Amino acid sequence: MRQLDATGVLEVAAAAGLACVEWGADRHVPPGDPRTAADVRRRGLDLGVAVASYGSYFRAGPDDPADFGAVLAAAVALGAPRIRIWAGVTGSAGATADQRGSVVAGARSAVARAADAGVQVAFEFHGGTLTDAVPSTLDLLDESGAATYWQPPVGMPDDLALAGLAQILDRVAAVHAFSWWPRQERRPLLAREALWRGAFSLLRSHDIDCLLEFVPGDDPAAVAGEAAALRRLAAA
Repeated sequence: MRQLDATGVLEVAAAAGLACVEWGADRHVPPGDPRTAADVRRRGLDLGVAVASYGSYFRAGPDDPADFGAVLAAAVALGAPRIRIWAGVTGSAGATADQRGSVVAGARSAVARAADAGVQVAFEFHGGTLTDAVPSTLDLLDESGAATYWQPPVGMPDDLALAGLAQILDRVAAVHAFSWWPRQERRPLLAREALWRGAFSLLRSHDIDCLLEFVPGDDPAAVAGEAAALRRLAAA
């Protein structure tokens, strides 16, 4: 919903019966602007929509650890219980030991600083980073102390995606829900109903946020139907 301002996002979310929003640092709540963050938080409270997390674009490793301070300040002003960060800029297969060590060091620093403020740090589970595969993700979580998100890897069949989720299940802080298939074509959530039924079967004993990340066409009018589908899948 980058085409909407924060109030527009909140109105769409509230009308769809969604409980919370992960606010992005690239559009609605920029780092270094705690006043805007606090204002977005207040507007959400007025409409009954909580803050799920702060979706930052801080990349552990290549980014200066000092830059995390502005990210954390925005998250605190927003009242976000969690900050999403990224695991570098290189996929696990091509990363050198030095690159991996830099990501770990940057993440450790972020985790420690956020913990002092009572905020969790979790990695985006994403291609082109060290969280592009489950074994690398697990190693990184052990080394950094961070948690992780989960989302279906692009182009991966349902059975393999669910097997990966099962392996990292106890380390997952939140889920990004969408249905892309066969690659990045945006489908309605129920186009991959078997995948999401399987995912919620695994997640049934976990009290975590499940966040609609994409809807077909980025269309605000599609959010209510996709939210209803998400609730039906979760309840099933």
